[in-house]
Amino acid sequence: MTSSAPVPAARAQLIDLVASVASGAPQPGFEVLRGMPAVPGARPAAVLILFGVLDDIPADREHPDGAISRDLDVLLLSRAETLRAHPGQVAFPGGRVDPGDVDVIAASLREAREETGLDVDGVEIVGALDPIPLEFSRHLVTPVLAWWRRPSAVGVVDEAESADVFRAPVADLLDPANRGVTVIRTDRGEFRGPAFLIPTARGERLVWGFTAMILDGLFSRLGWTEPWDRDRVILLPDQNA
Repeated sequence: MTSSAPVPAARAQLIDLVASVASGAPQPGFEVLRGMPAVPGARPAAVLILFGVLDDIPADREHPDGAISRDLDVLLLSRAETLRAHPGQVAFPGGRVDPGDVDVIAASLREAREETGLDVDGVEIVGALDPIPLEFSRHLVTPVLAWWRRPSAVGVVDEAESADVFRAPVADLLDPANRGVTVIRTDRGEFRGPAFLIPTARGERLVWGFTAMILDGLFSRLGWTEPWDRDRVILLPDQNA
């Protein structure tokens, strides 16, 4: 075991975070997400944010104060390039709540199983965070925090939906060398958001947009964030063209 700190400590912190959200306490780190404009008629959706020891390969680096284990990972996927919405982007498993879903938690587990082959019986649900309105897709997305107590094999189930399914070592995501911002300019102004560069078996992946905003907010709220250069701009693929 290569841990620099017990992985279960992260589970306890996630449980405390959900309890804090449920109590209505202020949530520093989530200001941007809470400030997103309401979307009338938004369709309910959910994403599964699954932490745990996803494999036996540790992160490339130690967290400087040892607060994060090198074994702690979060499950992500790359969306297929052929999808109409957010093609090629890195995301959490998830999607729209279907009529047959009991609630957003059931929806997040169903989507994760369909997209990654996850054995949901090995997943412990920690709890849900406040739903976030997404104006672009007109969805109201509930992030569902979970802990992988009994890991199972995962991978691409449908190539029309996903191009890759992979672990993202949290200590590497927190590495200041892997952090920056993306800048998008529209007729409504300039929008800057957090971004993460992470190596995978299929090459370097850029995490940006909604997924990066959630990770950034989580890491900040949990006290895991290391100082990083907020002026470093990471270009999106189409900005490199």
